[in-house]
Amino acid sequence: MEEGGAVLQNSRSDKHLIGGGEGRRHEEFEGNDNSVLRVVETLLRLFPIVLSVTALIIMLKNSEENEHGSVSYTDLSAFRYLVQANGICAGYSLFSVVFVALPRLSSMPRNWTFFLLDQVLTYLILAAGAASMEVLYLAEKGNAATTWSSACGAFGPFCHKVTASIAITFVAVICYVFLSLISSYKLFTKYDAPDITNISKAVHIAAFHA
Repeated sequence: MEEGGAVLQNSRSDKHLIGGGEGRRHEEFEGNDNSVLRVVETLLRLFPIVLSVTALIIMLKNSEENEHGSVSYTDLSAFRYLVQANGICAGYSLFSVVFVALPRLSSMPRNWTFFLLDQVLTYLILAAGAASMEVLYLAEKGNAATTWSSACGAFGPFCHKVTASIAITFVAVICYVFLSLISSYKLFTKYDAPDITNISKAVHIAAFHA
C-alpha cells in the first residue's frame, strides 16, 4: 500500500511538473505575441507622425502666383481642414506612441481610451482627405453644370502639391485603420462582455419586491 501510494504521488507530481512547464511555455508564447504586437503598434503610431507632418508642411507651403492670379491653400476650407487634421493626428500619434512603447500593465480604461481615440482620429483624417479629394477633383475637372472651369490648367504646380499632400494623408489613414483594428483586438480579446445574468437577476428581484 505504501509503495502504491508513493507511485501515485510521484505520478501526480510528474503531471504537475509537466502541466507547469506547459503553462510557462504558454505564458512565454503569449508574452512573445504581446511583444510583437507592441512593436507593430508602435511602428504604426510612429509612421503617421512623419506622414502627417510631411502632408502638413507641403500644404502650408502651397501657394502660387502667376499671370492668371494667385491661389493658396487658405482660400479653400477643405485644405485648411486637411492641415488642421494632420496636425491633430501628428500630435496624437506622438502622445500615444510614448504610452505604447513603454511596457506598462494593461487596463480596461487605458484600452478603452485608445480604442475610442483611434476610432475618432481615423474618421477625422479620413473625412479631411475625402473633402480635399473632392475639391481637388473639381479643380482638375471643373463642373459644367455650375460653369466652373478647371483651375489646375492655370495653377498646375499648386494642384500637384495638393495631390501629394492628399496622397500622403491617405497613407496615414491606412495606418490608422490598422491601429483601430489592433486597439479593437486588444480590448475585446482581453475583457469579457458584461454578465447579463446578474443584471437579469437584479431585474427579477426588483420586480418581485415591487
